[in-house]
Amino acid sequence: MDRFATLEPVKLYNSSSTFKASSRNSRLPSAKAPAPFQIIGRLPVDIHILILTYLSVPDLSAYSRASKAFANLAKDERVWEVRWNHFTSHSPNLPTVLDDLENRSKAQNGLLKENAPPTLAVDAEDDFGEFTSVNAPKDEMGDFVGAFPPHAVHSPLPDASFPPKPNYRSQYVRAHTLLKPLLSALSGAPHAVLSTLFPSPSPSLSHQAHTLRVLSSFLSFRVKPVREWQNLSSALRAAKDRFDDGLMTAFDTSDSKNDEANMKETSQASWDIWDGPPDRWELARAWADKREIFYDQSKWDPLENFTEDGQLDFDAMDAFMGHVLRALEEHGTRAVNVFPPEAGVLLAFAERLAHEVIAEYIASLLDRAREISNEMFLKAAAGSFKEAWRLVDATFKVASTRSDAAITQTQAEDVVYRMFESNMDEYLDEEVEFINQSFDAICRTWEKQLSERATIPAPTADHARFLSSHNPAQVKRTVLASFTDVLLLPVTIVPRTVGHVGKAVNAAFTTGSSAAVQGISMLNPQRWGAPSARDGYIQDFEKGNAGMLFEIGGDEDDEEDIQEKGGTSSRPTSMSMHSTSNSISSTLGDSSSQRSTRQSSTTSTGVTTPAPSASASTASFDKMELLLSLDIALELIHADREALKRVETFIGYPGHYGHRVRDTIEEIFVLLLQALGERHIRPGFERATDQMRAYHPEEHEESQSVAPLLQFFELAHVGDTMQSMIQVYFDKELASHIDRTDFLNTVVREKKRFEDILDDCVAAGMNAGTDALMNQVEHVILRLTKPREYYPAEDAAMDLGPTQGCQEAIKCLGMHCQLLKGSTSKEVLEVFYQEIGIRLIAILQKHIKRQIISLNGGFQIIADLNAYYTFIASLKVRPLSQCHAVYMFKPFQVPTIAAEFSYLKMLGHVYVVEDAKDLAQIVRDVTRYGGAYRPEDVYEFIQRRSDWKKIEKTVDKTMYNLSFKEDCIIS
Repeated sequence: MDRFATLEPVKLYNSSSTFKASSRNSRLPSAKAPAPFQIIGRLPVDIHILILTYLSVPDLSAYSRASKAFANLAKDERVWEVRWNHFTSHSPNLPTVLDDLENRSKAQNGLLKENAPPTLAVDAEDDFGEFTSVNAPKDEMGDFVGAFPPHAVHSPLPDASFPPKPNYRSQYVRAHTLLKPLLSALSGAPHAVLSTLFPSPSPSLSHQAHTLRVLSSFLSFRVKPVREWQNLSSALRAAKDRFDDGLMTAFDTSDSKNDEANMKETSQASWDIWDGPPDRWELARAWADKREIFYDQSKWDPLENFTEDGQLDFDAMDAFMGHVLRALEEHGTRAVNVFPPEAGVLLAFAERLAHEVIAEYIASLLDRAREISNEMFLKAAAGSFKEAWRLVDATFKVASTRSDAAITQTQAEDVVYRMFESNMDEYLDEEVEFINQSFDAICRTWEKQLSERATIPAPTADHARFLSSHNPAQVKRTVLASFTDVLLLPVTIVPRTVGHVGKAVNAAFTTGSSAAVQGISMLNPQRWGAPSARDGYIQDFEKGNAGMLFEIGGDEDDEEDIQEKGGTSSRPTSMSMHSTSNSISSTLGDSSSQRSTRQSSTTSTGVTTPAPSASASTASFDKMELLLSLDIALELIHADREALKRVETFIGYPGHYGHRVRDTIEEIFVLLLQALGERHIRPGFERATDQMRAYHPEEHEESQSVAPLLQFFELAHVGDTMQSMIQVYFDKELASHIDRTDFLNTVVREKKRFEDILDDCVAAGMNAGTDALMNQVEHVILRLTKPREYYPAEDAAMDLGPTQGCQEAIKCLGMHCQLLKGSTSKEVLEVFYQEIGIRLIAILQKHIKRQIISLNGGFQIIADLNAYYTFIASLKVRPLSQCHAVYMFKPFQVPTIAAEFSYLKMLGHVYVVEDAKDLAQIVRDVTRYGGAYRPEDVYEFIQRRSDWKKIEKTVDKTMYNLSFKEDCIIS
């Protein structure tokens, strides 16, 4: 019978099996809140929680009645955290409003009485009594039943000895309990909502605004406190609009009375209920719409900024900006005082001024400037932006009157930047196009002038150059120091005229850029002369007025000063600029025309300026330095600097246009390097090189110097001066905008390319010049060497000094080597000296092999070779063995040119040895000449002895052990 025992009731599902563990963890946590990785039914817990965050509060009750697991989820803090955070984030004054409502409720009803609805106590583990239908009293939240525990609704104050643990659910319950009674007012007539919500005595405007803001968040789609929250939200929105309209009326009334205290209170209340973007705040927009500054633009004509001759004069815009800034100061100060700082009314007002007042004025100004010329448009764009920038300082100044104004310098700057963005694309494109056209016009003008010059003028007695100066390096330093001073002169961005006296001063200083071009251009070597009693560079600055532009003391005094100071810095230069009522025009066209006039006429020093053309006669090589013009270099730099200063006006632009501005700065400098290098320096040096190659020394018997090489040295000085000017300009103006260490930067690469162009041109010219020089030296030696120079008569007197041909050749070489000092680097000098030495050895070897040399003539040969060796040793060429070259991965050493000449000097001894056997031993000694001459080479030299026929057999026998009688069979 035991097998038929009574069945006992068992639970089909125990409490521990309500939640199914996932495959990741089958054990359930002991905590009341389920873990996110647990599964209820077929969905994870976090999905259920996400669904609960979107449910309205009344629906939570129905959800929780589904099962005990759902009931636990409805109480989960993660559900109420999302709801509460959204509530508080849109209601910054929620704690204050709740406290006020609670205090008012206490004041009206006294102490809260316990009024909990009847509930049935149910054990949490009871499977059959979890949800019991009971009749809730009328004062419970009627939208749902059982959503909150009995003690949560109108519960008495908790015992102080056991304070409740704060959580999101309990905080929301408190807010829901205090705010729900107010919702009944929203169901009444629209015009009576406000009076019902705020009965007499009415609370302050601030409290009313805060309450409306809290109710607006309470009736939002993320909170959903009641099922009819959408209808109540619409009624609340209408009440808010009515409330805001009343605030705007009160604010307007206070504004007309200049009652800033009431305006401040009203605007604060309006801002508290405003839930839109700050720049659309209706109260602030209505206040700004009534400012007269937006409707009196007809008083200001942008075309007044142009003079009758079509030039810019920003006095009119200066007055206009003064009017705008006064309005900003007047109305902006009131905006700062009466509006909340976080509303940003001052910034919005300034931005509206910029876009609706200043931008329209600038648009008309730029349209007119564009009609005149591209250059006028560029100047107007930079000048108008500079004028508009005054708005930034004025805005920040007004904002600083209130410590919590919350406006930064960057925000104030962005107002003007955004206003001018519509013009930036066109401006930057036009700037690059205009500077390119300007460079092309300058270079074309110079090329045309060169092509029109058919003759080369003869040198004048007072013609001064770098090479004729006692100290060319000091002259160059003075030029660069003066050029640096000119770079420091300001470039006019906003042209104005202030009376007749102001015009003269303005012409001399603020528009000194064009005057600087004219003044510095007088540093061109072809314009230098010394008609004055003092050494200096004279400037014919204006017609009939000769003034000292750059004064320099005697060259000898300069050298003494430099030696005493132990430095190489140049002396301070004094600059005096003459300005008259007729100010010097700052346009490139005027500068170009004046330069053309000066170049085509004779200056005050009597020196004319035309340069040789390709078709010029090769019989005269004077003034080759005119193939390059410092005028052109200065004019190019001046045009580039004006463009640079205009673009620098926008250097602070943020974002995309900031990158474009920096790219434009780099591009205009690159265009300068290309124009100066490819269009001016390279053609000039190529023509000079062609002229040197066309030089024939036999056509210039009267001259002991190589005219084209002398002129090329002068040209190299001018080219080096141009490169130094570019370097100074780069250091002063461009270095702050680029990274010098970035070898991939466009400017750095183009600058290196420009320097390489000059180096290549100088190298090619030096090669051609060296050929011309050595041809001249060889011609001098051949012309001045007498027929019996090295084969004198037996009774002739012996003169052991060098011959005239040797002396003149050394004199020619020494003069040209000396002239090159100071115009190039030491490394280039050493290469030049090395090349001269190598070619001179070849010339001397060839010259010796032409002669018939006696024993007495051998001493003359030795005297000449000693003189040549002394000259080469005086050049102090650094041994090339110190520079390691790699050949087959091993360093090799090359003898110095001085050592080569010492071996050549020793070679002269073969002409003074009388004994043939001793001579043969000298020839066979391969170590005697350090490997410079092989025995067969020496054998060729000894064949030039006058007694060679006598000693030939002895020398051959001794050298080669040959005997024709014994070793040769004649058949």
